[in-house]
Amino acid sequence: MTDRPRVAIAHDYLTQRGGAERVVLALHRAFPDAQIHTTLYDPDGTYPEFRDADVVVSPIDRLLPLRRRHRAALPLLPYAVSRLPVDADVVVASSSGWAHGVPATGRKLVYCHAPARWLYQTEAYLGGPANRSLQGQGLTLLSGWLRRWDRRAAASADRYLANSTVVGERITAAYGIGAEVVPPPYGIDAHDPQAPVDRLADWADDGFLLVVSRLLPYKNVDVAIDAVRGLDERLVVVGSGPLAAQLRAAAPDNVRILSDLTDAELRWTYAHARTLLAPSLEDFGLTPLEAAAFGVPTLALHGGGYLDTIDEGVNGTFFEVPTVEAVRDAVLANRERRWDADAIRAHATHFSEQRFRERMHKEVERLIR
Repeated sequence: MTDRPRVAIAHDYLTQRGGAERVVLALHRAFPDAQIHTTLYDPDGTYPEFRDADVVVSPIDRLLPLRRRHRAALPLLPYAVSRLPVDADVVVASSSGWAHGVPATGRKLVYCHAPARWLYQTEAYLGGPANRSLQGQGLTLLSGWLRRWDRRAAASADRYLANSTVVGERITAAYGIGAEVVPPPYGIDAHDPQAPVDRLADWADDGFLLVVSRLLPYKNVDVAIDAVRGLDERLVVVGSGPLAAQLRAAAPDNVRILSDLTDAELRWTYAHARTLLAPSLEDFGLTPLEAAAFGVPTLALHGGGYLDTIDEGVNGTFFEVPTVEAVRDAVLANRERRWDADAIRAHATHFSEQRFRERMHKEVERLIR
């Protein structure tokens, strides 16, 4: 083809600030003319850069409370996605459970962050057995129907890409589909301006341990907090989510929990951290790369996406289980370790946005051909 293909982007929902939403921004920079199709859009809840994009929403976006509580919309999301048709030569669906089901007039390229956690890793998603909560009981009732919908949606794709090795394995297990691994970019440029965080000014000179995470049960943020309880260490937690109030109430004086930081404030926070803690089983290990851009090492759980993004001894090291004792031992052992900040920053360059952009252009061209 001599003409440039029409590309569109689909994403589950734009209601929060996280790694998946950063990937959508990177996709939009790669394909700046692309419309972004999504079920729910909360301009105040997600990254402000989306205001400059042409965002197309589903009918349920008119239900304003769902924009702030997208998890409550779960039973409605198959309906919402089925009424979000995309007219383009190629739609790039950034999906962790819904966007791969958008009806498409052209080819469909799925960039999968993970098969739906609530269907295939239900206990981890809920933080315990499904029968212990109303949400879990509802998922149990709906799971058969949702799995059938989800597998039909997966089968509608022309090609699947996985963001990590472990996600590729989960895609094969859930759908019987092979998916090549294309790591996402880390999304934070250490050279961009920083904005000091007033609430951390008194901790800035000596540095601190840092957790950057959504505050959900499977993220194990409570483990990191309890691991530093009673230690001569300071821990900063950056994130928001359903557990925010509970974690704040239980946090000791050497832990501060911050939400809704701007990107400039987040860059300042990374720049003043000594070490990143990453205690959750992640689909892709994004935060160690963000930290690495600032020369900051990571102590991470030995599993999941961190296996792709941590080169042990270069930009981080591992602990084997997500327990208070294991995290505390890793923190204490790290006190004596000396890291090469230049080597850490060099590691991050292997996951640059430029590499990601080039690969996604090749994938789109491959489908067109």
